[in-house]
Amino acid sequence: MIVGEYAVLDGVPAVALAIDRGVSCDVVLGGSGVRISTPDGDSRFVAPALTHAAPGHYAFGSWNPVDLPDKPGFGGSAAACVAACVAGGHRPQDALEIHHTVQGSGSGIDVLASIHGGMGRVESRQWHALPPIEPVVVYAGSSAKTGPRVEAYRRWASHPKAAFLRESETLAEQLLTEPIAAFARAWRLLTTMADHAGIAYRTPALDHIVSLAEALGGAAKPSGAGGGDCAVAVFPSPEARVRFIADCKSAHHPVIAISTAAGARLQA
Repeated sequence: MIVGEYAVLDGVPAVALAIDRGVSCDVVLGGSGVRISTPDGDSRFVAPALTHAAPGHYAFGSWNPVDLPDKPGFGGSAAACVAACVAGGHRPQDALEIHHTVQGSGSGIDVLASIHGGMGRVESRQWHALPPIEPVVVYAGSSAKTGPRVEAYRRWASHPKAAFLRESETLAEQLLTEPIAAFARAWRLLTTMADHAGIAYRTPALDHIVSLAEALGGAAKPSGAGGGDCAVAVFPSPEARVRFIADCKSAHHPVIAISTAAGARLQA
């Protein structure tokens, strides 16, 4: 997620970037039925897409995985669901309904990023391609569970929520011309929202990553649910970007190399 976390659940436009840290599905056809294997034994997000698939073994695994002891949140369940739809002969778009049904909530933005690739603005579950930016991605040390945070956000119905949504609505446009200002504004909006909604959004590591970016004239913000998962950062110059990466490594904040990824596809 680049901008628009949480607000996207209320129909506000958000921007997501597909990155080259994904999920693969290797298929060996043959046999009398469909056999599914996943690294963690969790087939909830892929089994519905393979209900009418050709007999064979469908093996899911990480594609270009991150070498970290804990797993950052990069929308793996959404990517797996899209991969299963492609492998099983469904339309990739069918993953939107399958993933939402299994998860029980969510905006579908991670599913759309997996389908289309690149960077896109999402509104009402429609993807509009944008020229991609490639922020620095930094792991803040602990995976965040999205579900409880989404539920806390949905319970938040006080007056400040309307102000949060109004402010969030312009971020997708501001990102195109003023990415640093958009990131800084998003950080302020998200932390204020979290205070009101009772979401444990900030961590000392995230605060430190943001301060390192600001010291170099850039801006950083959490990507997604917050709570110590990943931050994304942008800078006014390549020199500032390089210095930030070095500062993060010195502070033991792992920097995750990423490139913009294409959408889901079949490979022979």
